[in-house]
Amino acid sequence: MIKEKWWKKSVVYQIYPRSFCDSNGDGIGDINGIRSKLWYLKELGIDIIWLSPVYSSPNADNGYDISDYCGISPEYGTMDEMKALIDECENCGIKIIMDLVVNHTSDEHPWFIEAKQSKDNPYREYYIWRKGEKGNPPNQLESCFGGSAWEYSEETKEYYLHFFHKKQPDLNWENQAVRKEVWKIMNYWIDMGIGGFRMDVIDMIGKVPDKEIKENGPRLHEYLQEMNRETFGEKNLVTVGECWGADIEKGRLYSDPERKELDMIFQFEQMLLDQVPGKSKWDLKPLELKQLKQVFAKWQDALEGKGWNSLFWNNHDLPRIVSRWGNDKEYRVESAKMLATILHGMKGTPYIYQGEEIGMTNCPLLSVEDLADVESRNMYYERKQMGYKEEDIMNSISTKARDNARTPMQWNDGYEAGFTEGTPWYRVNPNYMEINAKKALEDKDSIFYYYKELIHLRKKEPILIYGNFKLLYSEDKSVFAYIREWDYKKWLIVCNFYGTPTDFMYPARGQVILSNYKQEPVILLENISLRPYEAIICELIET
Repeated sequence: MIKEKWWKKSVVYQIYPRSFCDSNGDGIGDINGIRSKLWYLKELGIDIIWLSPVYSSPNADNGYDISDYCGISPEYGTMDEMKALIDECENCGIKIIMDLVVNHTSDEHPWFIEAKQSKDNPYREYYIWRKGEKGNPPNQLESCFGGSAWEYSEETKEYYLHFFHKKQPDLNWENQAVRKEVWKIMNYWIDMGIGGFRMDVIDMIGKVPDKEIKENGPRLHEYLQEMNRETFGEKNLVTVGECWGADIEKGRLYSDPERKELDMIFQFEQMLLDQVPGKSKWDLKPLELKQLKQVFAKWQDALEGKGWNSLFWNNHDLPRIVSRWGNDKEYRVESAKMLATILHGMKGTPYIYQGEEIGMTNCPLLSVEDLADVESRNMYYERKQMGYKEEDIMNSISTKARDNARTPMQWNDGYEAGFTEGTPWYRVNPNYMEINAKKALEDKDSIFYYYKELIHLRKKEPILIYGNFKLLYSEDKSVFAYIREWDYKKWLIVCNFYGTPTDFMYPARGQVILSNYKQEPVILLENISLRPYEAIICELIET
């Protein structure tokens, strides 16, 4: 029995507000800028906007350090403008999912301001405090941004835990009062009319710092089930959790509907395949296509009938996929379409990150002065101190830095790519004259219209929602191919992952549904030569 859920047929578009569209010329994207571009999102055909944080924040980590969960940061607009955005999206058939950042707050949140005053303050136990050992931190836990996860507080002579920036103290989820505060925040936004939540680093809320457990702590699923009961459980919303540490077994726990936790998670196994095993994301190695196929297939198979996959290549924390695993030079259009085909042809809910639909690329990052992101800058100075060569450091940063995703959206070939009439908060990628939304909308063969067709297919064809997945030719080093099967239909998705032509064989003819090259309506698949980055979706006609 298939359970119908609106979000299974949906495609999500992530907006990073600071970099999307500036309406008032201050150089920072804002809510009214988003409102001015709803026509564009409606043209693309997406159903859900995942809105990165617009809450009040001192911006130590670009809004992921929140000082007021029920207030809007003045740089983004007002609560009235936020309500208008929700209403206007509803009129366009688009839901908004808010970014829920509740592993930590800003150190400028009223709770933390109170908590650091004294050890007997009522808010003290909202956070995690420990005594040090002879002037040293309590243990060896490290921040995800580098250095110790413990910061000394002069006021009470104790350390507080922060798994990210020192201005992002971790909340103590063992304290029931904290959990009740979170339920209030979530219900506030649910009552506002949002469509759900994307939950930032939600696998960390069950941390046990004294045992140096950072992710997937013993009470994590208890907290999520309580969250489900107290907030969204009986409402027709969608929830996705960011879970960097999830494996197959944990993925099932999160997303099995019988457990009443979340609808799906972001697991990042496929996105870790171009880093040296056991090292950090900055330690690079070439991607092996065989590994990529095996990881995708593993998750497709494991969640069949037991959960739901989220499908993504990009987000605000990841470099641009066409630069990372495609070809952002001579085959930018073909490789961007190929990567989109692989993703949108699989079972799950696809996510598009702003600019992905026009093939935006990584930005040239030549020196530390080019870096806006705290993670990138911390890594630069840390590795400098460790004796790494400048060239190697900047190569890693250019390849993997979050800065690549945060350059302003490229709307046209005018002043600052049409993002702002002022000075942008972060520099625009210099290739905006060639790569921009206006140019894409004027070209019917553009990446934009290819994404639009993929989104339309998902709405029209149940096979893409419910069809079983079967990987083909798992050992092939060049071709990513799989079958989707549903209700007596079989679709073949076949993609040449590289820029070198390669042969492909399958004993059938195919009725072509979509391709990034011109094709005959019916093709013989028994022996075809795939062109560079060629992608084909076809319905199989057995021979």
